[in-house]
Amino acid sequence: MNKKLTAGLLLSLMSLGLQAEIYYLDIDKSIEIAREKSYSMLSHKQDVIITESSMKATTAGLKTHIDMDFTIPQYTETIRSFEDTSGLTYYPVRQLNYSGRLNINQPLITDGRLYLTGTLNNTDDIYNSKRLMNLNTRVGFSQPLNAFYGYNNVRSQMRQAKLNYEQSQKRLKREELNMVYNVMSSFYNLLQVQKSTALSASNLERQNEAYELARNKYAAGLIKEVDVLQMEVDLAEARNNHDIALINQTSAANNFKELIGLDIRDSVVLDMNMDYKIVMVDMDKAVELAMKNRLEIREQEIQVELSKMSIKRQKANGLPSASLTAYFEKSGISEMLRDNEIGASLKRATTDYMGRPHNYGVGLTVSVPVLDFGENRAQVRSAKASLQKTLYQQEVVRRNIESEVRNLVTDVNSSIKRLQLLEKNIEIAEKSFEITRARYADGDVDSQMLALERDRLNNAYTSHLQAYINYQLKLADLMRNTFYDFVNGVEIE
Repeated sequence: MNKKLTAGLLLSLMSLGLQAEIYYLDIDKSIEIAREKSYSMLSHKQDVIITESSMKATTAGLKTHIDMDFTIPQYTETIRSFEDTSGLTYYPVRQLNYSGRLNINQPLITDGRLYLTGTLNNTDDIYNSKRLMNLNTRVGFSQPLNAFYGYNNVRSQMRQAKLNYEQSQKRLKREELNMVYNVMSSFYNLLQVQKSTALSASNLERQNEAYELARNKYAAGLIKEVDVLQMEVDLAEARNNHDIALINQTSAANNFKELIGLDIRDSVVLDMNMDYKIVMVDMDKAVELAMKNRLEIREQEIQVELSKMSIKRQKANGLPSASLTAYFEKSGISEMLRDNEIGASLKRATTDYMGRPHNYGVGLTVSVPVLDFGENRAQVRSAKASLQKTLYQQEVVRRNIESEVRNLVTDVNSSIKRLQLLEKNIEIAEKSFEITRARYADGDVDSQMLALERDRLNNAYTSHLQAYINYQLKLADLMRNTFYDFVNGVEIE
């Protein structure tokens, strides 16, 4: 039983190992994978598809629509009533109906429509042994005249669909830049944790060497026992710090894999060098790019346009409205006994259709609002207040963006100076540590002095790495706030 259980566990572990993959990633590869696999990006891409399809549907709504309806067949058996001056009469009905209808509808950009309707209807009156057929064709036109001086629904819907599509595209671009920033942040966080783990491992190795050296010196009677005990305590602390670093590294790796869309069982190996490009950002150029490209500004502009459309629509509701309609119609009917073939009925209906005078109609309807006790005026005033509020908010957004970008540019320019300064500190700290270690081996300094120099060196490495990460993240943050890559000097399309 135990052998079977062990074999099953081994097979399970082997299958998991076969499914897992190893990814060797740098920043660019990580961003590329996140762009393709991140669920957040996939969701935003669907938003673009939604608005694009909505815009296409709105555009397609202006094209010709053709529909056909058929009744094949409809049987009715019931009792109906008929009332005239002689009284109320009930009579039985048994009918078999066949019909077909063709509708061709052409919407107009002026908010009107042209239409053509063709109908063929055949009814078999079973009780009376008759066949009734009707052939009808109508061409019509309708046009609301207030669309020319008031509010045009078709044009407004088209404009709103285009604005929504533009907004979704810009939102996708912004979310992509946010994704780049988040991936870089998570990548560098994992890198920092890995470096911390490496530093803790190096520190553990140095502490172990120092402990062995202290033991040998104590055995030779060169130092006191308390110094050996202190080294032993430092070694235990170094081991504990290394274990904590390994746990933090596993957690950071899992968060990174989840962010870019990898399976949690996959392994990632970061390929990263500490090279960087010195970038000094021009303040005015960054602010200008932000004002040109930021989605929040365009969103406010779109909201202003929509508010103006709302005012126009509300004003139109208080104006007189008129509608012009016209139609031209031809009809043909046939009434024969059911014994005749249906083709004969169709032929007679067609003959009647060709010979019967046409029907037509023209109409103009006008609606004039007389009294609403100021309802429409109040609604227009409310819409204007909403527009003014949007204009105020637009100015607030512009000021916030300018302040944000100016602060970012200042941070970028100062972070590169700090990074260059800390590079020199590493050189000094490494030389100082090597000198102190040599002096400790000669017995010139005690273990506390060596531990202090070791901490200084570790702090120098950590500070430099943090400064490097901070510089790269500030550049990425500036890129997503201006839609411009200052490292490569290209605008984000």
